[in-house]
Amino acid sequence: MYAEAEPAGSEDAAAGWPDVPGDTAFTIRVPAADPLVRAPFPAHVTVLYPFVHESRINAAVDRELAALFAGHDAFTLTFDTFKRYPGVLYLDPWPHQPVTALAKALTRRWPEAVPYRGIFGAGLAPHLTIANDQPPATQDAAYDALQAELAPRLPLSCRVSSVHLIVWDGTRWQDRTVYRLAGHR
Repeated sequence: MYAEAEPAGSEDAAAGWPDVPGDTAFTIRVPAADPLVRAPFPAHVTVLYPFVHESRINAAVDRELAALFAGHDAFTLTFDTFKRYPGVLYLDPWPHQPVTALAKALTRRWPEAVPYRGIFGAGLAPHLTIANDQPPATQDAAYDALQAELAPRLPLSCRVSSVHLIVWDGTRWQDRTVYRLAGHR
């Protein structure tokens, strides 16, 4: 999740933030997309935000998480399409299914881990935020120009062989654990 902002203009979304120390999330890193990102965080696709408070992740939970992720095959995501949420320009990862399967497995086991705290209903589709600094009223011109600039760099593909558990320390998101998927290299 990093310091990713909610889609601008959503009063309900604003009520669900800010993050509190000990919040956790699962993300997929996409280093190949870092040069495209204009937001103040590394390129990533959120699998589940928030997860459970860091204080609840003990050795038994860690083993359970390792087994859960090891039960899912590594996969490849392709990014070739820009899309928008209000105030947000993002890349649409394809296919969605492996990411949503991971999220569903986590929320089946930990039903209290409601995606995006329930602010967006069932959650948001998988996405890689490129920029989130424009309000909906001005995003079209700014994001049209940014899309035109970045489009020649697409498509990008990313082999996903791990998922990162990150923790909010009150100032920034920090890595805690990397969980490997089956067939990782």
